[in-house]
Amino acid sequence: MPHHGNESEHSDSEQGKPVIRDNRKVDPETGAARHPHQEAAPDARTPAGAEGTAGAEGDALSQAEEILNGVEVPAEESVASGASAAAEATELRNDLLRLQAEYVNYRKRVERDRAVAGEMAVIGVLNSLLPVLDDIDAARQHGDLEDGPFAAIAAKLENSLKTYGLERIDATGVEFDPTIHEALIQQPGQDIEVDTVSQVLRSGYRSKERVLRAAQVIVSVPA
Repeated sequence: MPHHGNESEHSDSEQGKPVIRDNRKVDPETGAARHPHQEAAPDARTPAGAEGTAGAEGDALSQAEEILNGVEVPAEESVASGASAAAEATELRNDLLRLQAEYVNYRKRVERDRAVAGEMAVIGVLNSLLPVLDDIDAARQHGDLEDGPFAAIAAKLENSLKTYGLERIDATGVEFDPTIHEALIQQPGQDIEVDTVSQVLRSGYRSKERVLRAAQVIVSVPA
């Protein structure tokens, strides 16, 4: 019985001791926040070893990225890329040469059209002055332009027109040429072997290679 009393006293003495619980939310040694409930009861939704698996997958992804970044482009792909760039450069060069040729042809055509337009303008002026030249020829044949101011004016006009390529067709004794002569009368001639211009009834004119008006003539033909 005394032993029971001792055990009771020993129990009472242990129960009477103060129990100290550390409820501090910050660990005084590490300074980290404490989460007793999480440490005591981990989330049931997170399987055991999940954190280790996630960390392993992250490391694997990082290693894969490093490997991919370190992969070099094969030489065949580099050669193909260079060939494609060279082909594109060649095509652009051909396009440029074609455009340059088209521009040169356009410029030549414009210059040619401009020259033709200028020549046609000159021809138009010369054709408008042919009747004036006919009057001067008629006055000269009648002796009205042998001397005096009008004779000087007529000479200046004819010389000025020559600078624009105007040429008179009034030669006699030459072979008949249907491109510059208009035969009004044909008559047999002596001691001739081909058709020959024997008389000019009205002078013709040409500018360079263009005949403005054929000369009206009398043609002697072989008898």
